[in-house]
Amino acid sequence: MPILDKQNKEQVEKYNNFVRNYKGASLMQDINWADVKTEWINEIVYLEKDSKIIASMSILLQKVPKINSYLAYCPRGPVCDFYDLDLVKLIIKEAELLKEKYNIFVLKMDPEVLQDEKLVKLYKENGFKVRGDNSDVESLIQPVHNMILRIENDTEDTLFKRFSEKTRYNIRLATKKGVSVRYSESEEDLKIFYEIYKVTCKRDKIGCRAYSYFKNMLDAYKGFLRIYVASHENDDLSAAIAINYGGKMFYIYGASSNEKRNLMPNYLMQWEMIKWALECKCDNYDFGGVLNMNKDNGLFRFKSGFCKQEGVSLLIGEIDKVYNKKVYFLYAKVLPLVKNVKKFFKNIKRNITSKK
Repeated sequence: MPILDKQNKEQVEKYNNFVRNYKGASLMQDINWADVKTEWINEIVYLEKDSKIIASMSILLQKVPKINSYLAYCPRGPVCDFYDLDLVKLIIKEAELLKEKYNIFVLKMDPEVLQDEKLVKLYKENGFKVRGDNSDVESLIQPVHNMILRIENDTEDTLFKRFSEKTRYNIRLATKKGVSVRYSESEEDLKIFYEIYKVTCKRDKIGCRAYSYFKNMLDAYKGFLRIYVASHENDDLSAAIAINYGGKMFYIYGASSNEKRNLMPNYLMQWEMIKWALECKCDNYDFGGVLNMNKDNGLFRFKSGFCKQEGVSLLIGEIDKVYNKKVYFLYAKVLPLVKNVKKFFKNIKRNITSKK
């Protein structure tokens, strides 16, 4: 059966063994990611040869508002060699068994593959839509610009020397001033993280996820996940969530309070998480995406200090297999336009209100 039966323990174990041992597989292709993204429907398809799985796709499905059709999304997948177009086509063919069941208008993939013009051309020539760094940032599900710290064969000493001078200084400063960092898998620390996270969201004017989202993540990745908290004199100053998966350490979420920011707790906390990645013999430490690559942007400057040598990694972007061109046009062109118009007038209203 090409569609995974989640009630079949043998099939589930076989799928887990394949994905968790596939070099470069993302935690978003793990079966447990669906337990985090509870607002989506999840289906998993796979391809076998000689009774062994050779390719798979964990697909999230969601009905698009105002469009009576489903978006199928394979986050950071499929799990196979994306340069092997024939294999990718075969696993997509297996996934098309879901097309009629959910009235899917597009199957969207965003593999963690670096930008490659020859590869882009190959997929375009084979009928795929490719949306990369030339697309509107807000129209993409995940950023195409990532910060990846390469740590394979590194030691703490060799890695520390590769950070920017300012980053090294801030780590030493936090240590000298008495900042301490702890980690756990406890819900008590998760609640501390969430309180700091709410402060961050308010300060940076970004959307705030529900606590249940992070609780689901904690439950789904037990044994893979740590919650880090940086403190000073009984004050919890910053917190973060890191997940060790598939030879890579993922810095999933970070948060900082408004107190004692001059003590640079985020830098020391980040260094402790990177040390964990070294202990686990990870090849990479994934800082996640960046949307604003202006040196005046604090988040970009923070991540860049650790990834001084690597810089920004540009990913290939979203590869779309379109099944309904009319609905896809509405989704890709019309809805973003309506959204931007609403955002424009909302900003005008906010500016008028603030001047009263």
